[in-house]
Amino acid sequence: MDTGSAVKSSIFGLTTMITQNLSKVSEEQIGLAVEVLLKHRNNKILVVGAGRSSLVAKAFALRLLHLGYNVYVLGDTLVPSIGEQDLVIAVSGSGTTRLVVAAVEAAKYVGAKVLAVTSFPNSPLGKLADYIIEVKGRIVESEESGRDYFSRQILGLHEPLAPLGTLFEDSCMILFDSMVVVLLDKLKINEGELKKRHANIE
Repeated sequence: MDTGSAVKSSIFGLTTMITQNLSKVSEEQIGLAVEVLLKHRNNKILVVGAGRSSLVAKAFALRLLHLGYNVYVLGDTLVPSIGEQDLVIAVSGSGTTRLVVAAVEAAKYVGAKVLAVTSFPNSPLGKLADYIIEVKGRIVESEESGRDYFSRQILGLHEPLAPLGTLFEDSCMILFDSMVVVLLDKLKINEGELKKRHANIE
């Protein structure tokens, strides 16, 4: 198989995995998360993540900014104080990332609400959260990755298409963008209003 065909095959394989993964996410959890976001429309929202999960979280924060939210990203210089009326959105597949857990602990100490997006509701992050969206990540145990390619195909183990946290991160990206579509509708905001809040000095 040539390189172009291999990449295209990976695209179809990965998008299928993401679709299957997102089909298992609780509609109740998603619906509650949207309601929480609507409730905090006029409060501060702090988005927290690390590594690639941080990039996905930042992309969501940008869309919330376009929607008119008072949103910040942990690590930026201009992050204000967070209080009881505010919301922290924490993204961590494992739910054990030290930076994320420490930030959420601090948020809980000052009384902020926490929405966690994680693969493990019983993780330290999950136990601290007020609201959870469970998004699965790796679907094959890491020890299976040592099998040869043909064995993995026969057994239906397709983890190489989504190494490390890829499945979780890609699934979260689609989930967040889909939530934005619903928020657009509920807030009665059109794309023109989003463009007005888009950066004009780049």
